[in-house]
Amino acid sequence: MRIGLLTEGGYPYVSGDARLWCDRLVRGLARHEFRVYALSRSLRQEDEGWMPLPPQVTRVRTAPLWTVVDDGAAHGRDLHGRRARRRFTEAYADLARAVCEGGAAEGRASRSRGACANGCAEDGVNGCTGDCASARPSGRTGDYGDDRQADRFGNALYALADLAREEGGLGSALRSEGALRVWERACRTPGTVRTAHGARVGELLAVARHVERALRPLSLDWYEDAELGAVDLCHATAGGSAALPALLARHFSGVPLLVTEYGVPLRTHYLATADAPPAVRALLASFHGRLAAEVYRRAARITPGNAHVRRWQEHCGADRAKLRTVYPGMEASRFAEVVADVADAAEGAGSAERAGSAERAERAEPAETSAPRRSEPGGAARRAAGAAATTGGTAEREAFEREAFERETAEREAAEREAAERESAAHESASGAGDTLVWVGRVEPAKDLVSLLHAFAEVRAHVPTARLRIVGTAAGAEGRAYLEHCEHLAARLFPDDGHEDTRPCGDRPVSFEEAGAPDAPDLAAVYAAGAVVVLSSVVEGFPVSLVEAMFCGRATVSTDVGAVVEVIGGTGLVVPPREPAALARACVALLRDPARRRRLGEAARARALELFTVEQNVMAFDGLYLDVVSHSPRRRVLVDDRGAPLPFGTPAEARLPGNWTGPRRPLRRAPLWASDTTTPPAAPAQRPEPVGEGAAR
Repeated sequence: MRIGLLTEGGYPYVSGDARLWCDRLVRGLARHEFRVYALSRSLRQEDEGWMPLPPQVTRVRTAPLWTVVDDGAAHGRDLHGRRARRRFTEAYADLARAVCEGGAAEGRASRSRGACANGCAEDGVNGCTGDCASARPSGRTGDYGDDRQADRFGNALYALADLAREEGGLGSALRSEGALRVWERACRTPGTVRTAHGARVGELLAVARHVERALRPLSLDWYEDAELGAVDLCHATAGGSAALPALLARHFSGVPLLVTEYGVPLRTHYLATADAPPAVRALLASFHGRLAAEVYRRAARITPGNAHVRRWQEHCGADRAKLRTVYPGMEASRFAEVVADVADAAEGAGSAERAGSAERAERAEPAETSAPRRSEPGGAARRAAGAAATTGGTAEREAFEREAFERETAEREAAEREAAERESAAHESASGAGDTLVWVGRVEPAKDLVSLLHAFAEVRAHVPTARLRIVGTAAGAEGRAYLEHCEHLAARLFPDDGHEDTRPCGDRPVSFEEAGAPDAPDLAAVYAAGAVVVLSSVVEGFPVSLVEAMFCGRATVSTDVGAVVEVIGGTGLVVPPREPAALARACVALLRDPARRRRLGEAARARALELFTVEQNVMAFDGLYLDVVSHSPRRRVLVDDRGAPLPFGTPAEARLPGNWTGPRRPLRRAPLWASDTTTPPAAPAQRPEPVGEGAAR
């Protein structure tokens, strides 16, 4: 089938969100044809170019969200005619009133700074993170699912789309003074949220600019019959602006829509406007909530990446019958070699240990010939039975047998524990893990490395040989400042680890390493070199670092945020966020118990291979594509030059999968064995080159 893949700031660009899983999805479904429609976020992203595209990607169209198209172009020209301007004003006013009457947005936005009962404003992120108990959605259908307001918002959105298609775009109209006046009137209408009722002109200008940017896909020419109108299914890789073209394709051509969200776009918008005035926060929160609710209403299937995202979607009005959880697929082969090397080394160390034990037993054999072996199976029971026989009493004999059996069982369990501890010690020695804690991720305040450093100070008090290895990359200027703060804190907490220390990283209590640096080790080797992998975040979506550690067979200690509990599923220890003491206790417990670490690591690897591989992700989406198309088939109505429908304009072959219209090998009139000459094979069909604004690069 033909899939329209819609992205925002991601695939096919080499930098951005969701580019890796989109590339794996497209390459894994080679029997389908993909057309990519991408919205770019910055000039730098466009200059960096595209990823190598597989042959099943037959078309690429791009459009910028970071800049305004020139008014002289068709997409940005002014509306011509009084009737067109009146239609725009009426539709835009309906959309603005639906946004201003969004009562739920005010309550959510009012908590965006310091109003959370759990103190999310103190986590280094401006505003409530949305991960605390008081901010988590309850799982019920949310306030954005109100039918009357949802219909008003949707009808206004589609009216603007119809006008944009007829007039060639709405760029100038959305940026005009008339649009600002519409917002002024809507905020003064009775029933408007309280915080927006007194909005000033500057605040309304900020709202109008933001809404204009989000509605720029209305002015694109992607909705013709030869573009999105020709696909069998639209797959939006995110909500918001990425899903808006898919909504319009459904509106114009009836193309079914599949929406995938591995993050929470609505929460991202909440946090992005945390520093804005209350009126701006309330209006923008309501707008994005209404847009998300409309996307969920019109989607044939919705695929959240985890239960945390699913709760947010249900809060915004998503129908539970449409939800199908599909975990992100990650490449496990890059970690298999490291795991195999560690297992081989551990097996060799274990064999040497067992040989040494046998040799010690042989040397001790002559000294023990006069006494029975305590480990001989049944030896204690026979000795007890003999002692009981001399007494001649039945009760005494049963007591002796029971005591002997318990003694033998205790001895056997002690021997098994000792063997398991020796094997685990050999495994740790082979992997070089020792007492090392490993943290991997993006350095930013939401990761709460401060709590991790304080927790490690307590760990060192109980395990003096412990080491902490922090491997990551600072995220922007804020991340670099936070990394510098953490380095100074580590120097104060561990004076022996100063900035002027010339010791190797492995000899320092705390080491900071930059991921991706030329001299940085591979992430698989980093995970394998640690005894325990730690996650200390206060905000987390899907914990990629935990899944990578699970692929490496490592035990984990993490905080209960986002989808952490769902991902590890009992194969690691979980503590509350912002509690260094609890984090330290969990780390010490695993550092002191190598056998438990190994059991948890093996269980974690088995779970990761079952749920989080690329293969399961591709198979899930392949089944969803077939399910959506089978329940929502395209019914294309072809018309002739006079506009009359053509009853048999769509041949039956159009419903077959594959490129049935492409060049084929010519039919032979007779088999080769009955012909004097053979027909040369047809040349392979050439895939068309991607077209779009960035195709020339």
